[in-house]
Amino acid sequence: MVAHSAGLLVFRGDEESGGCEVFLVHPGGPFWARKDAGAWSIPKGEHGPDEDPLAAARREFGEETGQRSPAGPVLDLGEVRQRGGKVVRAYAVRGVVDAAAVVSNTFAIQWPPGSGQLREFPEADRGEWFTLAAAAVKINQAQAEFLTRFQAAIGD
Repeated sequence: MVAHSAGLLVFRGDEESGGCEVFLVHPGGPFWARKDAGAWSIPKGEHGPDEDPLAAARREFGEETGQRSPAGPVLDLGEVRQRGGKVVRAYAVRGVVDAAAVVSNTFAIQWPPGSGQLREFPEADRGEWFTLAAAAVKINQAQAEFLTRFQAAIGD
C-alpha cells in the first residue's frame, strides 16, 4: 500500500513584489545530518485513508515544529509522488512561524547500525525561511513541484 502524507507550505511576505518566502524544515537523524541541498521539506506527515488531508497537514505541522498551524484560507497545491513512492499533498497558507523555536517530535532507530542501541532523533532538526529561488535548491526534488505550482498560483 502506498503511504500518503500531507503538509503545509507556509509563506510570508509580498507575493506580488517577489518578496515572498516559504518555511521549510530539515529532517533530523544521522542520515540527514550532512545533507542540505535537496534534503529540506515542507512540514508534513503520514495520514490514513479516512483522515482529511488538510486536517492531517495541520496536525503534522504542529508535531514537526512545536508551533500552532497557521489559520486562514489555504491553496491546495495538489499531490506529488516522491522517489520512494510516498504520495504527498500540500496546501499553501500565509502564516508566521518562529524558525528559531522549532521543536519536533522524535523517532527512535538503532544507532549506530548493528549496535543494538536505540537512540532518539527529532523528525525535524531545524526550520528556516527561504526565498522561492533558494527553496527550489533546498527542497526535496519531488516537492519542488509545489513551489512551481505556488508561483503559478500567485502569478510570480
